[in-house]
Amino acid sequence: MDGVAGPVQGKTLLVTGGAGAVGHYAVQLATWAGARVIATVSSAEKAERARAGGAALVINYRQEDVAARVLDITGGVGVDHIAEVDFGGNLAAALQCLRVNGSIMIYATNGDREPKVPVRDLMQKNLAVYAMSLAGVPHADRRRAQSDIAAWTASPGRILSVASRFPLFETAGAHKAVERGGKVGTVIVEPQR
Repeated sequence: MDGVAGPVQGKTLLVTGGAGAVGHYAVQLATWAGARVIATVSSAEKAERARAGGAALVINYRQEDVAARVLDITGGVGVDHIAEVDFGGNLAAALQCLRVNGSIMIYATNGDREPKVPVRDLMQKNLAVYAMSLAGVPHADRRRAQSDIAAWTASPGRILSVASRFPLFETAGAHKAVERGGKVGTVIVEPQR
């Protein structure tokens, strides 16, 4: 399995929000593909969820300095790649956590929607930043990802979590459930039969 920055097999990845709806799948898929995964979480319950998904190590960001722990875990080298749930909110720590020639994939930025990006810091470590939205992913890459996800889904040990289900006519309620936070798993909107 390849990520936007290439194959993850044998790499060390940091997945922020490793028990969240997207992060938990990122932990599972990266582990399945042969990566060593470090996940950040906000509670003991979420730490267990991230470990169940395959995270080798878990850091509670409310109790620990994430950058210091990542550098300790990696012998001061840093991680190869970060799957980032809050680019703006976590940018300072992310820059410390990444190794030279590392990369970061952004799929959300709620902590600071307009972060000031220290370009010189990115340049000095030769870091790559990938911002992504599914709508912009080229079709060939989507097909490859769909193939990988289908193979993973068919494998034993995967955890598919549904936090709640809403009928199509209650889509607004589904959005509110996501925005409220605190859920464990994915909110599903189902068409009527």
